[in-house]
Amino acid sequence: MAEKQKKRKFGLDPETGRLAIAGRQVPMPRSRLGRIGVGSALVVGGILGFLPILGFWMVPLGFLVLSHDVAAVRRWRRRFALWWARRKRPS
Repeated sequence: MAEKQKKRKFGLDPETGRLAIAGRQVPMPRSRLGRIGVGSALVVGGILGFLPILGFWMVPLGFLVLSHDVAAVRRWRRRFALWWARRKRPS
């Protein structure tokens, strides 16, 4: 189990329900409405990133949380991941 946690460095782990970012794990609500609420709050807070305490870093994190429950956001995340992988692939 420890190996699996080390491998997952980014994303929402479906087994534990924790959000993994850069080796750290943050617990997420177990209910679908709770996760959608947290994800929406992060996106809205990120849009207001020019204000103190809030930041633009909250937008991608909010979309990551929302992609676990919302199909449209999941497709956007997968398209972005494929685009990023193609961009980083050596030519």
